[in-house]
This record gives sequence, C-alpha cells and structure tokens, in this order.
Amino acid sequence: MDLGISGKRALVLGGSKGLGRGIAEALAAEGVAVALTGRNEETAAKAAAEIGPDAAGFSLDLAKPEIVDPFLDRLSSAFGQVDILVLNGGGPPPTNAADIDPGFWRAQFEAMVLSGMRIAHRVLPSMRERRFGRIVAVASTSIREPIPGLTASNALRSALAGWMKTLAREVAADGVTVNMLLPGRLATDRTLGFDRMDAEAEGVSVETVAARSQSEIPVGRYGTPAEFGAAAAFLASRQAAYITGIALPVDGGLSRSML
Repeated sequence: MDLGISGKRALVLGGSKGLGRGIAEALAAEGVAVALTGRNEETAAKAAAEIGPDAAGFSLDLAKPEIVDPFLDRLSSAFGQVDILVLNGGGPPPTNAADIDPGFWRAQFEAMVLSGMRIAHRVLPSMRERRFGRIVAVASTSIREPIPGLTASNALRSALAGWMKTLAREVAADGVTVNMLLPGRLATDRTLGFDRMDAEAEGVSVETVAARSQSEIPVGRYGTPAEFGAAAAFLASRQAAYITGIALPVDGGLSRSML
C-alpha cells in the first residue's frame, strides 16, 4: 500500500533509538524526510545517517523548556515545515503514588506533557493552513490500565491523552489528525531494564522474567520497534485521514480493556 506521504517532512522526538527509531525508519521507508531528535547530538546524527540521506539528527532535551523554541527556529531554517509530528520521549522512573515529591512532578510534567504541547503549538498553524497534518503521540497502555509502580507515567500520559483528545476535535476540519499509540511490552531498552530490575529483586535470571512476561501476552512475545513504527506510519498516512482522536494499543492483545 502506498501511504501517500512521500515527500512529506516529519519531526520525530526521541527518534534516535527504541520506538522513536522504529517510527523514524518506517516513515523514511515511505519517502518521508525525517528530522529526529535525541539528547545526545552524536547519537542522533549517527541514527539519522543509518536511516538514510533524507534523515537528519538534532539534539533536544525535552526537560529544558528554554531550548525548545530556539530548536524549532533552527529546525525551520535547516529542515523546513513539519507535516508529521511524533511526540515521543523516555518514560519516567518507577514511583509509588504516595512517595512522589512535588519537584519531581513538575520536572516530569515539563518533559512529558508541556514540551509536546509547545512544539505542537508551533507547527499546528502551518499544518492547518496547508490542510494537512498528522500528530501522533507515543504514550502507554497505562492510560487505560494503570501499571502498578509507574505512577508518574500513569498520570502524566493520561494528562497528555486528555489534551490530545480535545485537540483532535478542534483541528479535524482543517485536515489535521491527532492520535495516540499505546505501546505494551515491546523489545526496547526500557522493557529490558524492567526485566532486569524484576530479576534482581526475585533472584532469578533475566531470561526467566522475560519468558514469564511474554507468556502473559496473547501473541506470545514482545513486539518490535519495526512493528510499532508501521502502526505509526499508517496513522500518518493519507489513508488514515478519517481516523482521529483515537488511542491505539500496540500490545499483542495484552490489554483487557474493552475501549
């Protein structure tokens, strides 16, 4: 299927590795010029070089609000207009609901919620003017089924979901769609990190924990960044023009939520 987005330009936050890298690669394979970001400029540049000649890497730390606007100015000059915006970033560390310090909340809210809002606010006017735009956010199945021990992720990704659902209705008539992807257990460094943490706590091997975790997934395995990227590329496509305001699980059937 031709997704009809060849020649478009995408900004993929956190695109140097993991799920963001999977999305960047999927979009590039469709002929999209991709600007990807990472905290480390060398890592981002290396990832872009590996993806192809139409990819460019930039450094951006979403936890530093003062650099977001200068980054977008530089991006506009070097890369051009953004047709597809992928909001993605690293997840917060595990925390219990009763133990989170207010300062921690503020810092994580800035990085996980406000930064994406700022960037969307900058690119939305030109998307609406051109009557084409795609905003896709990477969240978590935790917005439907809160995950024990991941309080900050549960709460802050839910805040982002509420904003995106509202935004979707406001910009739909202008040809801009706004959707979320909800990854379940995929083969990323974050998933491996959780498996290692559980293995250490239980005194068993990482392989034992991973096998148990995968046995709970109906598909029977962890998903891949490439499979996740394919779902994102479809939501960014012209064929998905009538799909907006959704939160799509990509979890191998793990979520038991009806909605």
